[in-house]
Amino acid sequence: MDTEVRIRAFRAVNDSETCLKFIEGHQKVLENHGIYNVTSSAYEWMHSPSVFVIVVEALDKSKLFGGARIHAADGKTLLPIEKATGEMDPRVYNYIKFYAENATGELCGLWNSIEVAGLGIGSYFPSRAAIVLLEQLGFDSLFSLCSPATLRFNQWIGSKPFVRIGNQGTFYYPKIDLLATAVFLEDPYTLSNAHPREREKMLWLRQNLNCINIEKSPFKNLNIRVHYELELDDIKENEFKIKY
Repeated sequence: MDTEVRIRAFRAVNDSETCLKFIEGHQKVLENHGIYNVTSSAYEWMHSPSVFVIVVEALDKSKLFGGARIHAADGKTLLPIEKATGEMDPRVYNYIKFYAENATGELCGLWNSIEVAGLGIGSYFPSRAAIVLLEQLGFDSLFSLCSPATLRFNQWIGSKPFVRIGNQGTFYYPKIDLLATAVFLEDPYTLSNAHPREREKMLWLRQNLNCINIEKSPFKNLNIRVHYELELDDIKENEFKIKY
């Protein structure tokens, strides 16, 4: 595979072509695991100005290796975590409303292609990049609903299980034999709960949003030359502070 990739962030409505590639890649991975009903894999999000996409792609944009999305709570559309767990535990709705007053959202839609499975390139790298974006978005917190495989990623970047919903934060989702854990990041600016190595990296990237850097795979002895394009140029001040 390529050892040189781009990690790029953009508002979903600004790049529909890449959004369609994202959806196709995400759905293919889910179907390979026998999963067909994940709320964050639908098409509607690509038309929402409250959704931001992070992609890991070839430099010529011919291929996506993976990515993730940030959905801002906007008071209009339920977050994927609300759609996924609300019937099982309605408390989630009030928690989202409470945190939305100071801007919150959800990290979701995380996937990576088979080509890069086990390297962290398509899944962990965009998770880290999502946290880097929170300062620009003005978020005061961030939710996520993660699989056992990605729970450790979220803990590395500073999230903790959100034990106030579900069974100490866990749900059987997206099907009865799979367990998902709701996690919550409460300090997106200081990142005090993140692993020190990851905290240093994320704070550095916030000062170097558009750069080229050599990154080491967290799981394999492989170096990847990453072209970062993480600057969002169309965010309004307090855009996502919502009063219900």
